Amino acid sequence: MRALLTKIEQASRLDRIGDPVQRAVQATLRPQRVRDFLHGVWLGHPLHPAMVQVPVGAWISTAVLDLMPGQRRAATTLCAVGTASAVPAAVAGLNDWAALSRDQRRIGLLHAASNTIGLACYAGSVAARLAGNHRLGRTLGWLGLTAASAGAYVGGHLAYKQGAQVNQSISELHRMSEGWHSIADMSALPQRTLVTREIDDVSVILYRHGDDVTVMLERCPHQSGPLGEGEVQEIDGHACVVCPWHGSTFRLNGGEVVHGPSANDQVVLPTRVVDGVLEARLP
Repeated sequence: MRALLTKIEQASRLDRIGDPVQRAVQATLRPQRVRDFLHGVWLGHPLHPAMVQVPVGAWISTAVLDLMPGQRRAATTLCAVGTASAVPAAVAGLNDWAALSRDQRRIGLLHAASNTIGLACYAGSVAARLAGNHRLGRTLGWLGLTAASAGAYVGGHLAYKQGAQVNQSISELHRMSEGWHSIADMSALPQRTLVTREIDDVSVILYRHGDDVTVMLERCPHQSGPLGEGEVQEIDGHACVVCPWHGSTFRLNGGEVVHGPSANDQVVLPTRVVDGVLEARLP
């Protein structure tokens, strides 16, 4: 299975499908506030994995009830709840998928195909149960659970092997040593300008506003984009840095994510000034 998924990652022919679908998703989910909502910016982490708990839980419960006598009505209700809740979860997943790299989108197509088959089986299962054909409903339910489980396996590969929608910058903290690190002389730091420095070979950006200086990890949490090459914009009265790769936007006075596709805040390091020298340490 691992060898098969690796081949799919490298299957450039899938881009003939993936690229048009990506453009269609981006054209449909055009307003930035809609994309941010579906990415989970307001939640502080990706929305899609949180939303899938409802259909998965409902469908597994349906399978359990199908093995018990006298539970047809409850099984039908849970099957319908899972099927209905899978639709918005899929929309959030498509929104995340459209912001991934090509190798990740190829695996994402397989993930989406498996779950689409599962959703179709469960939709048929609901229809069969409501029509009184509970045997067919149970059979389609089991087929749907099999397809959804395969999709979950592929989703695990997408998240844990390929790092889709996980915080790409957090591992940088593990490379920093404990204690305070000297970074720059305060007198040499320009006002309201991004400056890039290193702490133990870990790249950070500095941004001075008056006597306050933000020290933030430079790698974007979304796809490791160079925030040091990004643009500084004022949004809602806050200075923000915009990633030059995919547009993820973070407040420079706290690291909070303002716009996706990143759904994670960026790490800001504690700072102090000693004898005119700016120092920073691990949070």
